[in-house]
Amino acid sequence: MANIDFETLRSTIERSLLKAGLKPADAKTCAQIHAESTRDGVHSHGIGRVPRFIEYVGKGWVDIDAKPSLVQRLGAIEVLDGGFGIGVVNALHATERAMALAREHGMGLVALRDTTHWMRGGSYGWHAVEQGFATIMWTNTESCMPAWGGASQSIGNNPLVMAVPHNTGPLVLDMAMSQFSYGKLQTTQLKGERLPVDGGFDERGELSRDPAAIAATRRLLPTGYWKGSGLSILLDALAALLAQGRPSHAIDKVQRGSGGGCSQVYMVFDPEQLGGREACDSIVEGIQSHLAAATPAEPGRPVRWPGESTANQRYGERSIVVDDMLWRSVCELAGD
Repeated sequence: MANIDFETLRSTIERSLLKAGLKPADAKTCAQIHAESTRDGVHSHGIGRVPRFIEYVGKGWVDIDAKPSLVQRLGAIEVLDGGFGIGVVNALHATERAMALAREHGMGLVALRDTTHWMRGGSYGWHAVEQGFATIMWTNTESCMPAWGGASQSIGNNPLVMAVPHNTGPLVLDMAMSQFSYGKLQTTQLKGERLPVDGGFDERGELSRDPAAIAATRRLLPTGYWKGSGLSILLDALAALLAQGRPSHAIDKVQRGSGGGCSQVYMVFDPEQLGGREACDSIVEGIQSHLAAATPAEPGRPVRWPGESTANQRYGERSIVVDDMLWRSVCELAGD
């Protein structure tokens, strides 16, 4: 494993993206997001996604010159077309527009169609709460998970992000509708570990904690079984409706790599206009104190709130440990 400081990680990723043809501003933006995700412990959608993104750029699946264009404006709602542009750049633009609308109306909703993989959805939830906004965001995906009761892939894992701000410890939830993402399967397998709970089905159709067996069948387990399956379907339908874009089964036909042609929704709320920031902080502090006082199921492992462990990594000063082979791959892409 390699120990790397944040700036070395960020600048190396930036150079790899510049070599792939991205404009300097876009390369810098994407590198920051990938480096932050890696620092926060989400390697699968941080440094782990860099080689695949560059591959997609080379194949023309990501249009690095495209910028979001306005489709419709309706009060606090805007619909944008991503033009199959850079998913990270599109997502940050949509988040910023939703925050601007929230400042004006108290709530802003931006729906984005025909974009590409946004990498780690939690990046945009953190971006919003660190500027004092609450948010609900989600994306649909290509079919990558069986609907409950099915054996073939027919629904997306459709990641959902929810966040409520607080000056020192915001609540941030970032979850796919599968019990574990494919990225988590990959990182767990690389460590030679098993999943802590059942994550999918093996070739015998039995629930398994073996990440390699689940990756081989591509039969992810919906989180909450039938409930996660149903939620995935409705998130898909609402994303496509609001963005006037593609549902999962239509994304399947685009064939521009993972996430190409997806629909996304960015809902942002301004607490200053909804009772005030002090009231928001009080709510969050009350929830955190209540959870901290809960009796842990295992001694020495206190109950945590969503975003707590990420905040500890995000705001701590430490080197970042990454896989040697992956680091060498990105260094080669950067020309090092």
